[in-house]
Amino acid sequence: MHKRHDGRNEPIVDPELPIIDAHHHLMDKKGVRYLLGDIVDDVSAGHNIIATVYVESHSMMRADGPELIRPVGETEFANGIAAMSASGGYGPCRINSAIVAFADLSAGSQVAETLDAHIAAGGNRFRGIRQVAIWHPSPDPYRFIMTRPVKDLMTGVGFRAGFSQLAKRGLSFDAAVFHPQLGELAGLADEFPDTPIVLNHLGFAMAMGTVERARKEVFKIWRSSLRELARRPNVMVKVGGLGMPFWGFGFEERKDPVGFEELAETWAPYVETGIEIFGADRCMMQSNFPADGHSCGYVPLWNALKTIVKSYSPEDKAKLFSRTASRVYNIPIDFAADL
Repeated sequence: MHKRHDGRNEPIVDPELPIIDAHHHLMDKKGVRYLLGDIVDDVSAGHNIIATVYVESHSMMRADGPELIRPVGETEFANGIAAMSASGGYGPCRINSAIVAFADLSAGSQVAETLDAHIAAGGNRFRGIRQVAIWHPSPDPYRFIMTRPVKDLMTGVGFRAGFSQLAKRGLSFDAAVFHPQLGELAGLADEFPDTPIVLNHLGFAMAMGTVERARKEVFKIWRSSLRELARRPNVMVKVGGLGMPFWGFGFEERKDPVGFEELAETWAPYVETGIEIFGADRCMMQSNFPADGHSCGYVPLWNALKTIVKSYSPEDKAKLFSRTASRVYNIPIDFAADL
């Protein structure tokens, strides 16, 4: 991700504010290498990142064994990184304090064995499942994600049967969708009100390759769908992912570094809308690194998010940047000195 180090010279906005990075990845794939040393470098660059949440990227899966169990390799990997970080030898930030892994829920009740294996491998850090459901008729978006899900994944009978296994184990579901699929997600939340659902990346207002007028229309539809989804109290939202090309901002095409002020100005309508609709109690900030490195560096990303909410109360900032993630992902952090 060529912009990862951009903006390291920026002054840190609100440097003392504790942050749980609620969504990032680690991987070693063709063209993308982002491992322990890389994230330590980023979380140590000036912002007060106290803990992180690891989210699946189909990385480090087992090379053999039953197909449904192979994803457990990623939990083993993520938990190993977490144990290294917990030693204190890599700085004060506790990386991978919570782990969200992949399981094929469309396998129905058979996925129960996979979930139990994840729990066993997670060292008390395993919290839930993400199965990317992003679908679009154009192949263009899939240049920027690792897998291409089947259409209508979340409405399948097998998926619903697999999904029913989550609440039995106290697990959550991270949902990655484009805005036209928010209605499907609302239906899922209605059917399983006891399962916490965490909407990733504000539900991606998909406007990639569109002109400004079309992007404004997408914004209206996205906002309306997001408001309807928020009526389900078991749905939370991650505020971020705005560095991905799907939004149509075009920052990934820029050769010059993109500073936090420009990011904040562009992202503000989306960030403010998400927080207004869901409230700080149900919102958590995320970096989505290294994926958001398509558009900007780690330092300006957090500077931009802090700038957008600079007028919010200290209590709401604490919720947005750490407390909501701590509660949703059961990350035991001492917040006594936060406010």
